Amino acid sequence: MKKYWIYIMASKRNGTLYTGITGNLLARIWQYKRGLVEGFSKKHHVTRLVYYEEYDDVSLAIWREKRIKRWNRRWKIKIIESINPSWDDLYNNFIDS
Repeated sequence: MKKYWIYIMASKRNGTLYTGITGNLLARIWQYKRGLVEGFSKKHHVTRLVYYEEYDDVSLAIWREKRIKRWNRRWKIKIIESINPSWDDLYNNFIDS
């Protein structure tokens, strides 16, 4: 079964935030870390995976991503810190597995 992820990237703790969606989380974060994603994330050095959610249904994942993108910054920080209070780079959890 295909999986989809919504994710929040950060430049640093309490830094610039970016919310996105992908069908391959590891590959997408790898691209951010190597500066291969042009635009906002590259300009603001957004390379740290600080939050993600996994979905089986692409429609639900898209809905959730759009909803989080509309949130104010305070709400995004709250959801990040609910699972990642130290703003660790969660990408490392995947590559160490």
